Amino acid sequence: MPTAPAAPSAPTTPFRPRVALAMSPEAAQAVFTPEALAALGEVCAPAPPPLLDDLTTDQARAVLAEVDLLVTGWGCPPLDAAVLAAAPRLRAVAHTAGSVRAHITDACWERGVEVSSAAAANALPVAEYTVAMILLGGKRVLERARAYRETRRRDIWLRDEPGVGNYRATVGILSASRIGRRVMELLRPYDLDVLLHDPYVDAEEAAELGVRAVGLGELFAESDTVSVHTPLLDATRGLVGRDLLARMRRGALLVNTSRGAVLDQDALVEVLRAGRIRAVLDVTDPDPLPTGHPLWDCPGTLITPHLAGSQGNEWQRLAELTVGEVRRWAAGDGFAHPVTRGTLVYLA
Repeated sequence: MPTAPAAPSAPTTPFRPRVALAMSPEAAQAVFTPEALAALGEVCAPAPPPLLDDLTTDQARAVLAEVDLLVTGWGCPPLDAAVLAAAPRLRAVAHTAGSVRAHITDACWERGVEVSSAAAANALPVAEYTVAMILLGGKRVLERARAYRETRRRDIWLRDEPGVGNYRATVGILSASRIGRRVMELLRPYDLDVLLHDPYVDAEEAAELGVRAVGLGELFAESDTVSVHTPLLDATRGLVGRDLLARMRRGALLVNTSRGAVLDQDALVEVLRAGRIRAVLDVTDPDPLPTGHPLWDCPGTLITPHLAGSQGNEWQRLAELTVGEVRRWAAGDGFAHPVTRGTLVYLA
């Protein structure tokens, strides 16, 4: 007898994780446009308000009790043991910015919470800002624009100033971090000699990156511009101190888009006040600087308010990456940009 056809199996329902946003209202408004929220809603089941910027309230705990995944951002409170106790279903965190140090605690790793970061997306504008400052700094744009405004003389550009220009200038990259590597890539089309110091990158790998590996002192002594991209670790706190700053060429430029505490700011103030070097600082310690801090009045210094990272329409890139991470995780494919307890040691 012919076998009866098997009954069709019931279609499987895709897993739609319960997701809540944990960040400041300002961060949520910046990153999650209505379009981004709609895209997130296509792959998950968003928890009802409130937005979680305080995880200790009764409302927050009611939301936490139901969530499988948190989408975090700037202003997210620490996810400590008490928070995790209120979130028994929480299995993953997708962060819409770079560093997760401020909110991912040991309790998260002990729970086995999976963590993702949008650092790869945020690295792109930081690298672009850095390259722009290197090229503008090489031509002394800020100083010459100031002089032009004061004198109204167009012949400023004809002055023979030593060290001005980007042709065959030397740029030193401190650390082959994600951002440092992107900066090196973006600098390739220019007639620049690019040096790298990174204790974890040997001469062969540096050559593959199109740069020359040098010692730390040599980097500062030979470069017309030094760009700092090292993460802030115990070993790198105050790394750029008096000795390295003293090695820099007169008129050289120091660019820092990493962390303010990587620099010895007292030593930096001394060399800036002496007019020996120039600086572009997108990060400081503390950040922001207090009103009366001497760095504000140092000549040859540009301080920007953390502009290098994502701004304006660049926030869309963060949202798109995060939605993609949530989609992958819900499908069981894991995060494409995971952060682990081991890798966090080396991240900014």
